[in-house]
Amino acid sequence: MSTMTVDAVRDKHIPHVDQRIPASRVVSVELRKMFDTRSGFWLLMSVAITATLATGAVILWAPDKELTYDTFAAAIGFPMSVILPMVAILSVTSEWTQRSGLSTFTLVPHRGRVISAKAVGAVLIGVGSMVVAMAIGALGNIVGTAITGTPTVWDDSFVHLSEIVLANVLGMLIGFTLGVVIRNSAGAIVGYFVFTLVLPTLSGLLAANATWWHHAQAWVDFNFAQGALFNGEMAAKDWAHLATASAIWLVLPLAVGLRLMFRSEVK
Repeated sequence: MSTMTVDAVRDKHIPHVDQRIPASRVVSVELRKMFDTRSGFWLLMSVAITATLATGAVILWAPDKELTYDTFAAAIGFPMSVILPMVAILSVTSEWTQRSGLSTFTLVPHRGRVISAKAVGAVLIGVGSMVVAMAIGALGNIVGTAITGTPTVWDDSFVHLSEIVLANVLGMLIGFTLGVVIRNSAGAIVGYFVFTLVLPTLSGLLAANATWWHHAQAWVDFNFAQGALFNGEMAAKDWAHLATASAIWLVLPLAVGLRLMFRSEVK
């Protein structure tokens, strides 16, 4: 029997094994990498820590009549809007700043699969962190009103809470996008604070002094459009504003950043 015939018989009886790493495993690895380092572990632990501190601050200093769940949710929301984007930024930039990208992209050569897994992991952590934070706020609402002897008020609907979670996830994705575009931890973090603190101030000043920007702000200013989610006042036009602003500040930069990332050299 010739060598070709032997190979043909062997290939016929031996099943083909797909060596492609499952997407679920890639996502689980990227999730684990967010916890593995001390900085990553304590950054994620700070979600529960800051939520507890914010809840305690409301109980100690808020007037009795303002001890409602909405007050606790608002107090917890601010630290979440800062911490969660940092988690997303570091999940991307660590491959370049810690020089682990060569190993990562050698094990999983398709960079798109790795970045997609990082994005899925970031969203899962964002949603999970918000659920934990809201649970701490709910406990604070019960304990706070029990201490003061005031009625326990649950003034946030499930829809409003879902919109708050969406707002924080979108903020997290902005951090993720900056990480993809800049690929440097310090630069992406500075860029995020400029985006969330400096640009809204400039946009507000321009809207107060320029009529054309006052009418266009909701369509272009992402932070302005995102604010409606926190306020729980999402009408059809507000969703349109958010979609347009997200396309400008999230989808387009992410597409450009991914294209540059796929073409860049990993060292």
